[in-house]
Amino acid sequence: MGQEQTQVLAFHSLSLQVRCRVTGMNLERRAAQSLLAFWAEAGVEALYLDTPRDRMAVAPVPRLPATKPAIVSSTPDQSAGRDLAWAAHDLEALAAAIAAFDGCALKREGARQAVCWRGAVDAPVMIVGEAPGADEDAQGSPFVGRAGRLLDKMLAAAGLEGRILITNTVFWRPPGNRTPTPEEQLACAPFLERAIDLVRPKLLLFVGAAAAKSMLGANEGILALRGRWFEWRARHTDLEIPAMPTLHPAFLLRQPGAKKRAWQDLLTLTERLDRGDRPA
Repeated sequence: MGQEQTQVLAFHSLSLQVRCRVTGMNLERRAAQSLLAFWAEAGVEALYLDTPRDRMAVAPVPRLPATKPAIVSSTPDQSAGRDLAWAAHDLEALAAAIAAFDGCALKREGARQAVCWRGAVDAPVMIVGEAPGADEDAQGSPFVGRAGRLLDKMLAAAGLEGRILITNTVFWRPPGNRTPTPEEQLACAPFLERAIDLVRPKLLLFVGAAAAKSMLGANEGILALRGRWFEWRARHTDLEIPAMPTLHPAFLLRQPGAKKRAWQDLLTLTERLDRGDRPA
């Protein structure tokens, strides 16, 4: 290859490198302009720093003085609640004890009042839900909103009207109608157990996953638990009562197709109640 050919090739190579660099700069410029336009549409109007900072750089970890970690127990002390609950000799006294109880954090988180129960004090069936909602918090009675009205219609149709007492695993409304935590349910558990002990129902019906899991210590979902018979056992006495989980009426309002399964559960419970004996 001659010198002239070598110079021509070198020139073409240099031209290609220049064009690539210019093209790359144009692509980077367009990418930067597109990104700035996206930030502007997203509402970004100012920078925190005048100069860029490498956020990916590893910063030195500051050494903190050694301190002894505080030991915090996540399990509420049930002794005070247990003493109050078992000092009550009837449901009226138990409701007063619940209203005076300060051991559940829900009472200090915006609830208006304690919501205890409604129904027959000698009911053969006791229904345990999850927690009061906004309507229940306002009226001081459980299951009085849309879900409660649906439950009442289903109970009446199944022949259970006037034969039930309805309550919840906690007696104060959780903020935002969220599901009560296991700690909140545990704090209220002595009062719920005392209520069951005073009523002595023949059967228990747990509505909703939170109630079923809390009362039975189960880990399965409500769709796996519903329609099955279990034995509920008291923590502080030898009381044992047959119990069935079922779907929460609030879930049925969202999923009307599931009403058939909840209706079947109620018919099974009514049949057992009227039969008066336990199946094998």
